[in-house]
Amino acid sequence: MNTDRIVRAFVEYFEELGHRRITGSTLLPPPGGPVLFTTSGMHSLTPYLEGRPHPLGRRLVNVQRCLRTTDLEEVGDSTHLTVFEMLGTWSLGDYEGPLSLDWAYGLLIDGLGVDPGLLHATVFAGEGRIGQDTASLEFWQEQGVPVELTVEDNWWSSGPTGPCGPDSEIFLWTGDTPPESPPTGDDRWVELWNHVMMRYRRLSDGSLVPLPQRNVDTGLGLERLASVLQGRTSVFECDVFAPWRRLVPGLWQLDEPSLRLVCDHLRSAMVVIGDGVGPAGTGRGYVLRRLVRRVLTALWRDDPSRGLGDLPYELFRHTLDQFRQAVDPEDVRRVLVEEERRFRRLLKHGRQVLARPRFRGPLGEEDFHYLHDTLGLPRDLVLSLRQ
Repeated sequence: MNTDRIVRAFVEYFEELGHRRITGSTLLPPPGGPVLFTTSGMHSLTPYLEGRPHPLGRRLVNVQRCLRTTDLEEVGDSTHLTVFEMLGTWSLGDYEGPLSLDWAYGLLIDGLGVDPGLLHATVFAGEGRIGQDTASLEFWQEQGVPVELTVEDNWWSSGPTGPCGPDSEIFLWTGDTPPESPPTGDDRWVELWNHVMMRYRRLSDGSLVPLPQRNVDTGLGLERLASVLQGRTSVFECDVFAPWRRLVPGLWQLDEPSLRLVCDHLRSAMVVIGDGVGPAGTGRGYVLRRLVRRVLTALWRDDPSRGLGDLPYELFRHTLDQFRQAVDPEDVRRVLVEEERRFRRLLKHGRQVLARPRFRGPLGEEDFHYLHDTLGLPRDLVLSLRQ
């Protein structure tokens, strides 16, 4: 089952249950939001989670592209990506969590063929004035699915303020042996689907107030689900990465961790540029710049002559089509190549600066601040040049 079929199966299943499909937004959240990029499908729906009627009703389903910088250092393992697609459903004051979990369980088992014996759930254990999520706990117990109770791991929020609530997460065992331990103690459990009972709003002072309606917000990572259903050991082996796995190794010889980082970051950079963001020294543009420079650092470690202008057109076209972006691939290529030229100039300048007597010994915080604020050399670049 390729990703296109997975998307169709997901959307059609929930449409039959009365959900209306909404168009996913870009990576840029609405103005005034707490995050630089859309990290989940709920960002554009915040007003409706807080009580405004949605024009399409109280049951919604969509596919949303997301970017998470919090997972940047995790990229290269079997499950994390910087830019990915999220399958999502919402109940805006309609049904409650146990019904959402029941539908999810039915789709996984009956619709997608997941072995129920390989599932494990986690549920909010309760803390302070927010009690245990007994409704979710009882649902999983009725299905015979083992449950682990946690506190921090089962509380979801979109940022320091805004809608939040307890969640129940569904995990799938990917080990070669029968399941041996709960999800918090074994990385062979892969989180598939998160169901958030979005009932509260966190204020700037940290306090919680009830939302005017009780919502359910669920998210299911498409690439992660695809890798599991396709019998792959990592997200980098599912079908959306097939052109990358086929073309990049012939262009650049890289070890597996570097190959994963290069493919992920270049794919992510293309999508960010496709949504109208250009490289810059702050904000969203700096995230893009950091992605590109991490790629170039990995490529130039063995061969400084490698360049982004060599990337096949097919990779640009495939990525932009995958994320439904009506952008000329050559425009995206030009942004990447110009950023590469800028980075080469900065590296040359950085080496000249660091050769000065002042910077030949150990560097202190004052040195790092000077190099960054006066000369534009960020700490990670300075450290890489000193290696």
